[in-house]
Amino acid sequence: MAKDEFAALLLRLRKDAGRTQEEQAAAINAVSGRETMTRREINRYEHGENIPTNHTLVHIAVACGLPPQDLQREAAAARTRRRKGTCRRREDQDDVKRRTLLGGAVIGAAAATEPWERLAHALSKGRKIDSEAVDTLVDRACALHVSEGHLTARELQGEVEAHLDAITAALPRAGEHERTLTIAAGETAALAGWVAWDLGDHARAQAYYKVTNDCAKEAGHPPLRALALAYASYGAATSEKAADLLAQAAKEVRGPGNAAAAAWIYGRFAEETASAHDEANALRALDRARFAYDFADHTTEQAWVRFVTPYRMDSLALSVYAHLRRQELAETADHAVDRLGRDLPEAGVVVLGDLASALLRGGDLDQGVYVSRQFVAAADVRPTKMGRARAQAIATQLPASERELARHIQRLVA
Repeated sequence: MAKDEFAALLLRLRKDAGRTQEEQAAAINAVSGRETMTRREINRYEHGENIPTNHTLVHIAVACGLPPQDLQREAAAARTRRRKGTCRRREDQDDVKRRTLLGGAVIGAAAATEPWERLAHALSKGRKIDSEAVDTLVDRACALHVSEGHLTARELQGEVEAHLDAITAALPRAGEHERTLTIAAGETAALAGWVAWDLGDHARAQAYYKVTNDCAKEAGHPPLRALALAYASYGAATSEKAADLLAQAAKEVRGPGNAAAAAWIYGRFAEETASAHDEANALRALDRARFAYDFADHTTEQAWVRFVTPYRMDSLALSVYAHLRRQELAETADHAVDRLGRDLPEAGVVVLGDLASALLRGGDLDQGVYVSRQFVAAADVRPTKMGRARAQAIATQLPASERELARHIQRLVA
């Protein structure tokens, strides 16, 4: 039972969000970007043993969809009451005021069982939240897309879904920031879908992609539809079906500010059409991808294009040339090695896999074996579906002298 009014306020905020104490801690950590909040600390707050610092209150407020200054004001009043040695309840008028503060923060969220359902419910609600809270949520969404490069899907899943809940809690109070926050919600939902797909939960992935489309429609932001379509293309039954999805996605990223997104989507289209042995369309799409990338800045465009690095573009080109058995493969592999330089171990599982396969196929066995070992080290730490697909290709191309390495790589596939 809560000991005082502010503790009761924190308790009700959590319950209105439909969260356990552990889930509340995760939502606050998702906002802050640190793993400092624990279930035990939430319990202490809700029993009046501690009052959070003003810094922590900002994260709690954002996670619960409240303007931080409102929660900080209530905390200041609680500290004053403690100094006076009283924890008595306020008069009915103050209690009504507090209920107004809380009212509608997460309307209906407790009734929804899945994160995408809570987000879908929140999209149409409009209330006030300040720009500082919005910036915090948007910056965290961006950071999660960067984290996708070095965290496993299992590690990332909890962080992404907790952050999606934090944005969902804020959406009913978004007011003038509704479009910005809806876009951030869509980008986070798409990443949650990608993580679910990587973990083999295709139904969950599709649910997230659907709500990404809902966000795109609500915000009038076509690139979100492109993101959902492009992620979904990885789970398509055939290369032809994947190419159809990517062709639709390409239509949604026309215009300024979308160059990195367009480059990735055209590169993926080239990859899938090359897999289907459609050489003319594959090479044409690869040229369009490279042209778009000349005008791109993956660090300042959409939050979700942070992974579209020059290394990733090299990886797509290597994949296309390998499928088509083009003579450009060896030269592109050499160029990719030069570009990576000292960053080779940090390049990512997919990039290393495509590079190792290209070097081996092109006949550069020494360099191919070296990069294959780098690939194994990365894939051991961060296993992914795409990494397992690359492992299969590498294992079949290793020279006979590397049987032990081949067996290790085959274990990645299993």
